[in-house]
Amino acid sequence: MPETPSVAKQVSTVFSIAQTLRGTYQADKYRDVIIPMVILRRVECALAKTKDAVCEAYEANPNIAEAVLRRKSGHAFYNTSRWTLSKLLGDPANLDKNLPTYIDAFSPNIKQIFTDLDFKKDIKKMHKGSKLTGVVRKFSELDLDPENVNNIAMGYMFEEIIRRFSENAEAGDHYTPREVVRLITRLALAEGCEDLKEPGKVIKVGDFACGTGGMLSTAKDELAKLCPETDVYLYGQEIIPDTHAICLADMLIKGQRADNIRQADTMKEDCFPEDKMRLVLMNPPFGQPWGGKDAGDGVEKAVMEESKKVSGRFPAGLPAKSDMQLLFMQHAIYKLSESNGRACIISNGSPLFSGGTSSGESQTRRWLLENDYVEAIIGLPGDLFYNTGIGIYVWVLSKNKAPKRHGKVQLIDATGKWEPMRRSLGNKRKQISDAQISEIVKLYTDFEEGELCHILPNEEFIYKEYTVKQPLQRSYQITAERVEAMANAKFSDNVHNPAKLEELELIDEEDLNSKDRAKLERLRNAELIFQRMITLLLDNTMDSSTQDYKEFTKSVKTLIEALPPFYEGETAAQRTSVVKKVVDAMSEMDKTAPLRHKRDGSIEYDDTTKDTELVRLSEDVDEYFEREVYPYVPDAKWFDEESDKIVKTGAEIPFTRYFYKYEAPESSELLLEKFNELETQLQDQLKELMA
Repeated sequence: MPETPSVAKQVSTVFSIAQTLRGTYQADKYRDVIIPMVILRRVECALAKTKDAVCEAYEANPNIAEAVLRRKSGHAFYNTSRWTLSKLLGDPANLDKNLPTYIDAFSPNIKQIFTDLDFKKDIKKMHKGSKLTGVVRKFSELDLDPENVNNIAMGYMFEEIIRRFSENAEAGDHYTPREVVRLITRLALAEGCEDLKEPGKVIKVGDFACGTGGMLSTAKDELAKLCPETDVYLYGQEIIPDTHAICLADMLIKGQRADNIRQADTMKEDCFPEDKMRLVLMNPPFGQPWGGKDAGDGVEKAVMEESKKVSGRFPAGLPAKSDMQLLFMQHAIYKLSESNGRACIISNGSPLFSGGTSSGESQTRRWLLENDYVEAIIGLPGDLFYNTGIGIYVWVLSKNKAPKRHGKVQLIDATGKWEPMRRSLGNKRKQISDAQISEIVKLYTDFEEGELCHILPNEEFIYKEYTVKQPLQRSYQITAERVEAMANAKFSDNVHNPAKLEELELIDEEDLNSKDRAKLERLRNAELIFQRMITLLLDNTMDSSTQDYKEFTKSVKTLIEALPPFYEGETAAQRTSVVKKVVDAMSEMDKTAPLRHKRDGSIEYDDTTKDTELVRLSEDVDEYFEREVYPYVPDAKWFDEESDKIVKTGAEIPFTRYFYKYEAPESSELLLEKFNELETQLQDQLKELMA
């Protein structure tokens, strides 16, 4: 693959312009000027060849239809003013007035971009700071003609500018390198897309975290090569105003409809409820919260309400509030055409394995697998992105799997498919060549087991969580150590709760509400009785233990019956609970003790030995325990606790485990040899210093 398209000259010019803003703007606000001006110059260059024709038609008839002007401009936008950036410089005294007039002469779709960016405010600010003329002059000399700076190069330029002006950008915002976009576009089109080559076919492509539109632009270019006689419609949503503006301008230059590129938060709304996508290509933000104090305004409420809908966008459940990636994945599935929709989604490692069995993350993975949506997951190298070095994954999702893929997931290790860049761009030190893209796509389409490819049944990743306990066998003895341990820990919410008591006592009495005041009084009174119980137990320590549970319980009950109620309204059941807690605290596991039995004669199991085992659905549970548990805990018993209210079936995809290769550590002799060499070198250096 050739190196990243060179826009070094243009980028250098832009940054030299930015430096001239110093004094009027702080460095982190340079983008407020630079991004609108880059967009303005780009669309001006795009319209240059047809500008005279548009102006002549408008001057002849100011009421001329917009459709006619768009046709004459050759684009989905136009400008009816004779002004250009160069001509504006002919009247420098009125530049601050004429530049807004020039912008207002654009078609409504372009004019809205500058309104959204509030650029007229910055025109006034630059004029006041004596920066406006210099900025306009330098931009008027910047060559952004689409014939000289193609869409791919322009995309790199935009994203390099944003990266350089956004050193403090949100950690999850990662602009996708074009070769990664080409890869996922080719993966999306590699199978199940034969119908797209039919002449006149309409293809809807969506990216609902579209940023500057790189995914959509590259998809359009790839589709133009593969399906030249089709009509491609691009749909995007982006929350950040300036990246949305860049995307919208780029889409308009490509002849796309402005109404299909919306500035909106996908977590809060679906801007295209009536449209289903043939392809969805997305790189959602990594680790960005959808709930809690760090989430965007109204996002948590919107997500919660959407999740309650019978046919909503998030049918699998809600992941942890700290990361919205799996919500985007559910949204992608929701937007796919039911008959043949396909998606490629970029993620970090978290969506593969985060969360416990009943968590939203686990249940989303389970939903994806049980519905057979996952075709493949491909691991890519780290250092591919501009502002993060982490490794990434591509999820290939489909609503129309090929028969050979039914019930299976393909894992592809492409972490070694990269080559170094000649010059880094931020964190981006690696790139994937066109040849390597072809190799990855071939691994996917060949669908064959190998060193870099594993094909596994869906059930391999779905597991059931079983509770494991040992029989209840304990001995009992009141000792000073056990009494002290019980005294230092929380006993119950209403009897002995040191942390809560301290928390309430630190609050000024006047600031306590009635509920907390009552709680404080209850805890204080109960604490006095609890301390009397501790003293009573210490006065009755035992020299030896007993295995007689009933007799020991009876003696503890006799001791505690001498105490007054811990709190007003204490019931017999609550006092029995106190006795049980004390008995448990004075006990320890003793495998020589007799088994305890319930009233029905069944063995009673010890809750303190409770553990869990995760068993894949593809494996027989009894065989698993025979192999993994019984050799170490022969008397253990497993329990299936799943019910309508308790979820014990989950899913995780431990991708790296399937490609792990053991590497033996260096021998101790070799390590000792290296250590001695270092010690000798250190001694020699010390001698030189002392000489």
